[in-house]
Amino acid sequence: MKIIDLRTMRGPSYWSVKHYKLIVMKVDLQDLADVWSNAMPVLAERLPMLLPELGQPQPAESEKSAQKHPPLTDEQLADGEPLGHVIQHVALALQRMAGMPVYWGKSYPAHQEGVEFVVFSYQEERAGRMAAEAAVQLVDDLCHGREVNVKPIIDELHEIREEEFFGPSTWSIVSEAASRNIPYIQLKNSSIIQLGYGVNQKRIWATTTSYTSHAGVEVAGNKNRTKAMLKDSGVPVPNGTTVYSEDGLRDAVEELGFPIVTKPLDGNHGKGATIRITNWEDAVEGLKAAQKYSRAVIVEQFIEGDDYRMLVVNGKLIAAAKRTPAAVKGNGTKTIQQLIDEVNTDSRRGVGHEKVLTSIKADQHTIDLLSKQDLTLESVLPAGRELYLKSTANISTGGTATDVTDLVHPYNLLLAERVAGIVGLDICGIDLLTSDIAIPLNETRGAVIEVNAAPGFRMHISPTEGLPRNVAAPVVDMLFPTGSTARIPIFAVTGTNGKTTTSQLLAHIVASKGYKVGFTTTNGIYIQGVQLQSGDCTGGQSAEFVLKDPTVNFAVLETARGGMLRSGLGFHTCDVAIVTNVAADHLGMRDIYTVEEMAAVKGVLPRTVRKNGWAVLNADDDLVYAMREKLECRVALFSMDEHNPRIREHAENGGLAAVYEEGYITIYKNSYKLRIDRAAEFPITFGGRATFNIENSLAAALACYCYGFDKDEIKQALRTFVPSAAKTPGRMNVYKFPQFEVIVDYAHNTHGIEKFAQFLNATEATHKVGVISGLGDRRDEDTLGFSRIAGTIFDEIILRQDRDLRGKTAEQLKEIMERGLRLDNRDLPITYIENEMDAIDHVLATAKAGSVIVMFTENIKATLKKLDDFEASLAQ
Repeated sequence: MKIIDLRTMRGPSYWSVKHYKLIVMKVDLQDLADVWSNAMPVLAERLPMLLPELGQPQPAESEKSAQKHPPLTDEQLADGEPLGHVIQHVALALQRMAGMPVYWGKSYPAHQEGVEFVVFSYQEERAGRMAAEAAVQLVDDLCHGREVNVKPIIDELHEIREEEFFGPSTWSIVSEAASRNIPYIQLKNSSIIQLGYGVNQKRIWATTTSYTSHAGVEVAGNKNRTKAMLKDSGVPVPNGTTVYSEDGLRDAVEELGFPIVTKPLDGNHGKGATIRITNWEDAVEGLKAAQKYSRAVIVEQFIEGDDYRMLVVNGKLIAAAKRTPAAVKGNGTKTIQQLIDEVNTDSRRGVGHEKVLTSIKADQHTIDLLSKQDLTLESVLPAGRELYLKSTANISTGGTATDVTDLVHPYNLLLAERVAGIVGLDICGIDLLTSDIAIPLNETRGAVIEVNAAPGFRMHISPTEGLPRNVAAPVVDMLFPTGSTARIPIFAVTGTNGKTTTSQLLAHIVASKGYKVGFTTTNGIYIQGVQLQSGDCTGGQSAEFVLKDPTVNFAVLETARGGMLRSGLGFHTCDVAIVTNVAADHLGMRDIYTVEEMAAVKGVLPRTVRKNGWAVLNADDDLVYAMREKLECRVALFSMDEHNPRIREHAENGGLAAVYEEGYITIYKNSYKLRIDRAAEFPITFGGRATFNIENSLAAALACYCYGFDKDEIKQALRTFVPSAAKTPGRMNVYKFPQFEVIVDYAHNTHGIEKFAQFLNATEATHKVGVISGLGDRRDEDTLGFSRIAGTIFDEIILRQDRDLRGKTAEQLKEIMERGLRLDNRDLPITYIENEMDAIDHVLATAKAGSVIVMFTENIKATLKKLDDFEASLAQ
């Protein structure tokens, strides 16, 4: 058994539009065919013991969803469940046992005999990929009778989760944003999360935000400065000083007396802090502990009282919690270590941030605390005695929290809000010691002991006792106030042909309205008309590039098959999706073998349109027209046939459509017709000869009209879109030289060249020459179909080769292309020149007067440069 292919989906994809984060694995199972029947009883016996999570059903909001994704039962294993299905459930169970609650998956046979697709959800990408490989190996080992130990696998998956999953504070904000339909992107190689898109984006880093003041963070980070500012503003703070050595410590002790507290000047989260110091030896140890984090150490009087955390967001007290250090209570029989182990059996406790509480770890700090009380981990505590195991009450070290928000005295509430304002933090954690939070701090002789930038939320969202508080909601309210938006409009385009030109038309129309447009095409990524990346940029990463740009307020995203199959879409919803057509191209690649399967891939895009958005579909294409049946959004249709019955029915039912009618781009709206303009007036149509660009103009005009653009604005934009090597590289670039004309285009499949043939047949010329090549990643029949049409529309062919032969040899492509070119034109002159630039040099040197030369280019940039240089040489 081996993995043939392993892909990670990060957005809506062919495998699921709803479940974004998926591992797609193609597994060869043929070598298990002989042992499978004997292995089934072994799997039925061993798997449930090794993976207790295997039989756990998905937490379901309804009985229907529970039935849709049931657990894998012992009976199913014994009865011979399909092997791919078993692997899917094992991969999910491994992740769940490592603290990642994932449940969704499916498996089904691939086109090849003995090969299956296994698809399942993941929480962390690296963990998902590891779980895939581990699941295959585990099942293979069991089937062949090899020993299996899952603990190292679970441990490593757990480590990945702790390293890569959002902390509880970050996750609370992200999940709150997601519940409001606010998209998020984790910025590469960082813990910074972008909420929203383009100009409307905000960022968070744990609980610091785009609005967090750097000055406020600096103040909070310097405890002396913080204390001085608070004291000047009448806030009760402990008396204290800063020391750098034992001599300074001695002076501080003489001034303050015992008990004291030592803590690093620039510390946080309780690191290096020692409290309730009552003698000189412990004071020296406290100094050393603090100086591990900061040379400067604060020494201040110890304030009696309980530890409270007040959380202020955007100037308002949101929550308060009483914090208790990790502790155990004796029963007269168990050792301290046994009591710790007993506490850690609480299902709410886990490693790190895995659960609402952290397991208590008896580290060196704990051992030192015990030693000061003449105790060890083997000591037996008397019944009823409570023993604190940490000197600070941090949740991350095993402490507990009790919500006291409703008990806070108004004086203390005002105090907390004043402290946040004095320090200057939008999200502020205020630590104070007092005997009772329901009594004014100045009456209990309590004090504010610390102010924290980026305070943790876990104690508030999941307190040990009391009401959980949705403290993330006011954060999101602050970042995105009522009436604001987190998104930018997204137009997305897919199809076999016309995607790039349609995307460019859309970007031009949108930009003419004054928007700052970011758009992606097979030529590159453009931000406000400036190309920032070149090459094929039609995948998810390119989409994210645009959506992350802080200057963009409108996105137009060409979305190709390759990116969708490789990693899914780079966005979850869009406002308008256009599907130009679906034809036989790229079949046989990435396990898509039929046009119907290709239509299912392209159909992912319109299914991501928001409910009030629009899917703009080609009514002349049966497969595209059929996509409307699975959509929840509004549908608009376009057609080159003014008599198309689908358009008539759609319009009669109140639908919106665009039709090429009597030479005009016409919008059908209910019983009315709105004529945009004569298509021949648009430069992109070359006087109406380029019917494929009339079709692209139809789609672009309809999409913009659906979104709310005025028809006159659309008309003006289409009239001012002039194709050129700079604006539409490789798409109908025309060079008019004194004796002949050159057209550079990117037609690369049968459907594309069929459309181009209509244009070329309507173009007058004494001689028509084609510079063409075959593509190695197409089926032989597709290459034959392409070359056959080329053989009928050109008087002469210059046959070349691409730089990347994509799996075939030059000899194979040459033979297929020559055979196809002469299927209907046996005497067609063919000159074979392998290198594209050499082929261009030849055709330019031998061009006849009055001829039209068409270059279907691979290397667009080099081809256009050569033609520019040739044009410049003629001017000399």
